[in-house]
Amino acid sequence: MRELVDEFLYYLVVERGLAENTLASYNSDLQQFLQYLENSRVKSVREVNHGLLVAYLMKMQREGRSPATISQHLAALKSFYHFLLRERLVESDPTVNLESPRQVKKLPRVLTVEEIERLLSQPRPDTPAGLRDKAMLELLYATGLRVSELVALNVDQVNLEGEFVRCLGKGSRERVVPMGQVACFHVRTYLENGRGKLIKRKTETALFVNQHGRRLSRQGCWKILKGYAKAANLKKEITPHTLRHSFATHLLENGADLRSVQELLGHADIGTTQIYTHLTRKKIREIYDRTHPRA
Repeated sequence: MRELVDEFLYYLVVERGLAENTLASYNSDLQQFLQYLENSRVKSVREVNHGLLVAYLMKMQREGRSPATISQHLAALKSFYHFLLRERLVESDPTVNLESPRQVKKLPRVLTVEEIERLLSQPRPDTPAGLRDKAMLELLYATGLRVSELVALNVDQVNLEGEFVRCLGKGSRERVVPMGQVACFHVRTYLENGRGKLIKRKTETALFVNQHGRRLSRQGCWKILKGYAKAANLKKEITPHTLRHSFATHLLENGADLRSVQELLGHADIGTTQIYTHLTRKKIREIYDRTHPRA
């Protein structure tokens, strides 16, 4: 059965071009499922039926897995059996009519404009690392990039004249995102006065590098951000994604249309972007309640 999972993952890479993180997630979910089959003495994927899958999902629920985690597992199973059916390795799909558990949508945590200003004012511009951090935070907020997209940027993907960056998002989809004059200024300052003092090799292509002169990692970026959030005395829990959420919310609050924000964020489905409309509606309601005489 594990050979079939390997074939499925290869299919995802070659024919669907899924990102490495997605592949790792699918593999982890399916390996857990195969272990469950082994423990249940099921020797073939052909033996799996609707009832066994329901029992598997209920087991995860009893273990305290979240609805989001269970839904993720079910999505992996559905995709796996769709592949097996297409390749005629099974005669029927036991995942048909299986529904994901209902999830309570959590509104993303965002910063106010004032909190953003406090955060972005923390890096000291008198050191190479400070210049890097200032450019990095300004770029995160100016573009709404995922942290994985930010740390993957190379110098040649930044166009200072045109004030935009080219990045590879989920599914290896390339998009062009404007970065604005402020972020452009700080990225240019970092390139001219900071990066050259941090890199060890002139052949290094990464835009943002760590103290060893190598590409900065996602964990490194997160650690840097948390340090500045603490220095800014921000009480909210801050992650790099908080700046992405704040970017989208502030655009919508200032009149941007949902489709444009979808393009900027690189969402394949506009439904993913619509979560931010809940935030803007909430803010409108607060303004109404605060200002209308009859509210």
